[in-house]
Amino acid sequence: MMKKLILGVLASLWLAASALASGEGTPLDKFPTERTNDLVALQRGAKLFVNYCLNCHSAEYMRYNRMHAIGLNDEQIKDNLLFAADKVGDTMKVAIDPVQAKEWFGAAPPDLSVIARSRGGEHGSGADYLYTYLRTFYRDPTRATGWNNLAFPNVAMPNVLWQLQGQQSAVFATGKDPHNPEEELHVFKGFQTITPGSLSAEQYNEAVADLVAYMQWMGEPAQATRVRLGVFVLLFLGLFTLIAWRLNAAYWKDVK
Repeated sequence: MMKKLILGVLASLWLAASALASGEGTPLDKFPTERTNDLVALQRGAKLFVNYCLNCHSAEYMRYNRMHAIGLNDEQIKDNLLFAADKVGDTMKVAIDPVQAKEWFGAAPPDLSVIARSRGGEHGSGADYLYTYLRTFYRDPTRATGWNNLAFPNVAMPNVLWQLQGQQSAVFATGKDPHNPEEELHVFKGFQTITPGSLSAEQYNEAVADLVAYMQWMGEPAQATRVRLGVFVLLFLGLFTLIAWRLNAAYWKDVK
């Protein structure tokens, strides 16, 4: 199990490095961090993850029953989320055959257990990257999948959320590279809607925020407990320091 975990982390880090090299310099939108403490948002994100991500991507280091921590019981998990496993104690394995996935996309889709943690960097947090990535797909007829991405140029993944978001094209302006006048730069100017999706732009942004919040929570389900315990530990140490200081003063007060 430990070997699998290490391999999964290395795969996510490799994906992160590849994405960073491809999309370096792309400004990242700020992920609404308050979602990670919203149980209802996390539940909506879990539903989106199971329905749209778990078809190709696994989360093999996450068990379905860990969702008890976000307010779901076994019956709710079985009825609404348990499509690729038999028991709530099973891990979130992928439904697709990895060999076929490699043939279709050129590489097997990576495990997403810790993707939100592995994508953090100088440009922003991993949640910022995922929030930007999932909102910047655009139609590109030169790509095999018909899709490209502003945050991860030439990505092999298609836009699996296009029915929710709709289809959009990217508008680029051509200019000269100030460091090399012989080279041309393509500067992103904005998106144009081709066909609308089932959600409005605001609703889609909220749905993506829920999905990213769940992926961030999935990377460290015990984060809220760790932070809460950390506060208690700091309060205890502060109180203990005060008591120790007063005891020390009382012990040495008669010593000349």
